Amino acid sequence: MSTSGEGAGSKPGVKPDIKGFLPDEMRDFLVEMGEPSYRATQVFSWIHRKGVSSLDEMTNIPLALRRRIGEVARITNLEIISRRLGAEGTVKYLLGLADGNCVEAVRMKYGYGTSACVSTQVGCKMGCAFCASGVGGFVRNLGPGEIVDQVLKMNADFAPAPQEGSRVGWVVLMGTGEPLDNYGASVKALRILNAKEGLNLSFRRMTVSTCGLVPGMRRLAEEGIPVTLSVSLHAPTDDLRDEIMPINKRYPIPELMEAASFYAGRTGRRVTFEYALIRGVNDGPEQASQLAGLLRGMLAHVNLIPLNPVTEKGFQRSSRETTMRFFAILKRARIPVSVRRELGLDIDAACGQLRRRYCR
Repeated sequence: MSTSGEGAGSKPGVKPDIKGFLPDEMRDFLVEMGEPSYRATQVFSWIHRKGVSSLDEMTNIPLALRRRIGEVARITNLEIISRRLGAEGTVKYLLGLADGNCVEAVRMKYGYGTSACVSTQVGCKMGCAFCASGVGGFVRNLGPGEIVDQVLKMNADFAPAPQEGSRVGWVVLMGTGEPLDNYGASVKALRILNAKEGLNLSFRRMTVSTCGLVPGMRRLAEEGIPVTLSVSLHAPTDDLRDEIMPINKRYPIPELMEAASFYAGRTGRRVTFEYALIRGVNDGPEQASQLAGLLRGMLAHVNLIPLNPVTEKGFQRSSRETTMRFFAILKRARIPVSVRRELGLDIDAACGQLRRRYCR
């Protein structure tokens, strides 16, 4: 039985993180210790439904068993290093990991409920020209428990003074890192969040973002979990995308679009294409028309994003007028399109910004 997934917990000699166990893995773990299977439901519920990060808090688990579990396993417990409150209920968290690294997560309040944008890696390998995630390079993958705990920490943070709709109801793997580059841990975290013994979040309320790792997109299509696939496109031609997204040289747009169509056909879910508008780079009428032609006939939706400027990168966001002109061209071409509501500009909400400030 493999219980560690991918990430820090998979290293030899490191105690397994039971926060990263699926319900059946928790059952196998405890049955192998000679315990009845119902103990697994109790422990899993304590961690994921009640949000505890200490065995001492599991009051209906015998003390002797808690001690035995503690001898052979651990429970990830991220530390809230800082939180920044933004407009309209947005909160950006800087969360400390056990090894001294840190990651970011963002809680966003919408009319339909609360969404958690969480990280899957410390740093990023992809090197997108406008993104703060990869500034400073890639450090390591997160384990599934570390991904899940970002959601649990947001829920716990609002538990003392709960507001209507304050518990996380939607999860987006769109923080620091490339989820499909940490495939096993990312998918396992989604399955843990979906487990009825825990938060019981619907897969249809989960989104996986990718910069275009084609093999991972195809693998996800076969996974049997109806999550939304969000593709960071940001350019309608290979020449332009090569300049701002190095991954395009490995998986160019024709391969990317074929994989996106495969995903939509296999799952029946439309694919979201994220398009960050960068002043003077990808925001002209010509690019809008090219994008419309690229997506015509696909089960797709375009999410136009006002760029969160990153000091180290030097790019600027498009004007409101330019954004709406781009939007209008797509609308006239009958491409489903929306402009993302701006949340978090005042709290360094672009992926990697807060971590960079802290780590300097």
